[in-house]
Order: sequence, then C-alpha cells, then structure tokens
Amino acid sequence: MNTASRPPRWQTLVAFSIVYFVWGSTFLAIRVGVREVPPFLLAGMRFLAAGLLMFAWLVLKKTQTPSRREWMSAALVSTLIFVGDYGLIFWAEQRVPSGITAVMMATIPVFMSLFEIIFLRTQQLSLRLTVALLVGMGGVATLMSRSMSFGETPIDSTGAAFLLVASVSWSTAAILTRKLPLPASKPMSSAVQMLLGGVFLIIVASSLGEFRRFHAAEVSSGAWFALAYLTIAGSIVAFTAYTWLLHHESPTKVATYAYVNPVVAVIVGYFLGGEVIGSRTVLGTLLILISVVVITTIPKREALTPGVGEAEAAD
Repeated sequence: MNTASRPPRWQTLVAFSIVYFVWGSTFLAIRVGVREVPPFLLAGMRFLAAGLLMFAWLVLKKTQTPSRREWMSAALVSTLIFVGDYGLIFWAEQRVPSGITAVMMATIPVFMSLFEIIFLRTQQLSLRLTVALLVGMGGVATLMSRSMSFGETPIDSTGAAFLLVASVSWSTAAILTRKLPLPASKPMSSAVQMLLGGVFLIIVASSLGEFRRFHAAEVSSGAWFALAYLTIAGSIVAFTAYTWLLHHESPTKVATYAYVNPVVAVIVGYFLGGEVIGSRTVLGTLLILISVVVITTIPKREALTPGVGEAEAAD
C-alpha cells in the first residue's frame, strides 16, 4: 500500500464507524420491519431498491456491465446469499432477538473454514484452528441449549436452526465466488447480486402468499423508516464505506467488522429494542467472537496447505 496516497485519518475512522455501527444496527431495523411487513417481502423490497439504485448509478458512471455468463453466475450466488441467507435472517427475526441473530451469523467464518478444510482443501487443520472451531461450536451450543439457559428464556429452536442454515448458505456462496466468473468491478458485482436477489426474494414472497398479508396503508412510519434505513444506510452507504476501506486498508483490519458488528447489535438491541442480555447471551457471544477472532487472524502459512499461499497472494 502506498502510504503517500493514504487518505486523511478522519476519513478512515468515519468509514470504519459506518461499517461497524450501521451494519451492526441493521439487525434491529430488520426486527422492527418484520413486525409489520412479511419477511421475504421486506427483504425483497430492501435489496431490489438498493440493487436498482446501485446498478443505475454504476451504468451512469460507464462501469462495464456483466456478460451473460457473469449474470448467470451472479444469479446462483445471489440465490444463496439473498434467499438462503438474508431471506432466512428476516424470517428468523420474527422469533429470535436481533442481538442473538447477529451473534449466530458471526459463525460464518467457522463454516467457511470447515468448507475450506473438507471440500476445497485450502486450509489445514492445525491445533489452533481446531480449538477455534470447537470454541465457536460451543458458543452456538450455548445459545441454542435449553438446559444451559442461565435463567434466560430459551431462544426459538426453529429460528436458530434457520440462522445456522443461513450461515451455511452464505459460506457456500463465499466459496463459489472464488470459482465462478463474476464482474471484475466489485461494486457492479454486488449491485447485480442485490438486484437479482431482490427479484428472487419478491418471487419467494409471492409464492408464500406474503402479498396477501401486506397492506401498505397499515404499516407504521417506524416500519417504513426501518426499510429506508436498511436500503440506504445498510445496503448503499455502509457497502460504499466497506468497498472504500478495502482499497485503503489491509483486509485483516477491514475484516474486524465480523466481530464488532455482533457486539454493536447486542448493545443496540438492549438499549433501543428492549432485548435481554443475560449470562447465556454473554457467554455464547464471547465464545463465538473468540472463535471468529482466532480464525480470521490465523497466518496464511498456518491456515493454508503448502503451495496455496502463493496462489492466493497472486490474486
């Protein structure tokens, strides 16, 4: 990285603050929204609007549009990310507190490491990684256990199971993005995935009869604000800040959002959403975050099998 071209420190701090706090607070916004708008429909409205806005902006900037093959790849990835991940998150938040949802979704690095070990063989199972994976699984077990509630109301089993499926779906998509032809422009790739994901979510919402249960006139201003916040702040502003950071900071620093966002979500859910933070929530959150920190900071020479490190560095 060329230090001479580094931006002012205040810009970097603002960008990190946006990624940390906006993405962390979107979990409560989702919970507010799904109280009045059916989940897949709400998710579809969010990503269709954000995808259309971003795609139109990039076209106006003369960013190269995807080829037919890239559109097909984006369709597969967006199905996994937006229907299999976000759609299930929105559905689960009808039953699971926003803070717990964010913590459960922090398990994505755990599943990605397992996939890389078992299927891609791009990681080797070192002692450090093994312990980190076991700690992460222990955190999930703590949150889902009915015998280890520590006085808290047990979380909904179906909602928690859907969140695990969502994590697996996102992890699968992340693995596929390394193999599939996608637009070279990261913003364009994200825009078309959001656009397609929004369309697919609307189709799912229609097939589930969610349009029959949706009456726009009965939706409160709070729910509409939640949708606007998710669309503008969560999908456009925060993503722009995230992309900017990837160009100016190391990936390791940018990746810290993976364990800051859940903490922000738990705190926001407690103070603004009236959600309970008990001993079980604290213990499960700590175990999962410790696991994520260890997994995301393992040096490449320890995490990758011999010969793969050079190939990844070339990317």
